[in-house]
Amino acid sequence: MGTYRRLRVGAVSYLNTRPLVYGLAERAPDIDLMFDLPSRLADRLATSQLDVALIPCIEFFQDPAYTIVSDACIACRGPVLSVKLYSRVPPASIKTLALDEGSRTSASLLRILLRERFNLRPRLERLPIGSGTQDTKADAILLIGDRAMHPPREPFVAEWDLGEEWTRWSGLPFVFAMWVARPEVECERLEAVLAEVRDAGVREMQQVARESAADAGLPEDLCLRYFRDNLHFYLGERERRGLELFRQHAVALGLAPPDRPRPRAMASN
Repeated sequence: MGTYRRLRVGAVSYLNTRPLVYGLAERAPDIDLMFDLPSRLADRLATSQLDVALIPCIEFFQDPAYTIVSDACIACRGPVLSVKLYSRVPPASIKTLALDEGSRTSASLLRILLRERFNLRPRLERLPIGSGTQDTKADAILLIGDRAMHPPREPFVAEWDLGEEWTRWSGLPFVFAMWVARPEVECERLEAVLAEVRDAGVREMQQVARESAADAGLPEDLCLRYFRDNLHFYLGERERRGLELFRQHAVALGLAPPDRPRPRAMASN
């Protein structure tokens, strides 16, 4: 008889994840739930330290054996509010770019937009977690997550909301992260639970916002508007089309391997 092992599940430690994990530990007491930065979750999934994780979509493209296990996701259909470019020069003149180390998807998205709109390939530098715009002299800075929702003190020539820029340019939603499993991980029950938790989080957004506001250092009404107006938590047909378009452009820039097959087990909601 085989030995039972608890599923190790990783979730993003940002505000945007709260509706996807609200009550997850109670609904799935047989999992070990851990929180970390998106890029670190991807690394831990790749090294088999996690079985399932909410990882950036650029990381999903890296391994053809990965499987999307839920139609719960973090996406946007317009301004996303928590992924921002702050530029000290007009965007067409950006030569140096500091990238928030927290997410590789947002960094890839920005590089695609700059390439497609202005044919730019700026010199890149890393902006460590905990650093702010004042800690770099780069022409432009990408901030993601909760700290992107706190406006910097210094003035900037231009500010981009990357969700808004992508949807305006492509006409499609943008998917930032999905629940992904390593190969041969049995998670049929978890798939249903993740959808149930997402549905409950969406129904109870007011309560989720109330409980999340203090941790994020943001007003409750802002958290509620963020969940309700900026984020989309369902991986539907248009989201899949946006995901595929992003993959194609990432491949063209060498940010994703060219032989990634169409995603398996993507829900059709």
